[in-house]
Amino acid sequence: MEEQENQERREDVFSKSVRAGKRTYFFDVKATRADQFYLTITESKRKFNSDSGKFFYEKHKIFLYQEDFEKFTEGLETAFKFIETGEIPESEVEFTKVEQEDPLDVKFEDLGGGEDSLS
Repeated sequence: MEEQENQERREDVFSKSVRAGKRTYFFDVKATRADQFYLTITESKRKFNSDSGKFFYEKHKIFLYQEDFEKFTEGLETAFKFIETGEIPESEVEFTKVEQEDPLDVKFEDLGGGEDSLS
């Protein structure tokens, strides 16, 4: 009996669903065996299978652990702010520039063989 109660407790501690257009988002707080909370975010979208003639639900799920909440929230807020304002925060500008550089993008001129060396 106690084991069954513990199993149920590990299931969902709190749930919230949000309908948004053709999608439904589920935010489920769960607990580990060590009673640490984590969040699962599930996106569910109803689709039609033309081969079988039946509807099905396509689901995507991420697991977010408590130790990552702060960094995840910062990233989400930064992304939302960019979407709302179109401005990249100063702290992200350097990161974006570094990410866009391709270390394998070598030009012929970089190798010392410019146009003059072809003749």
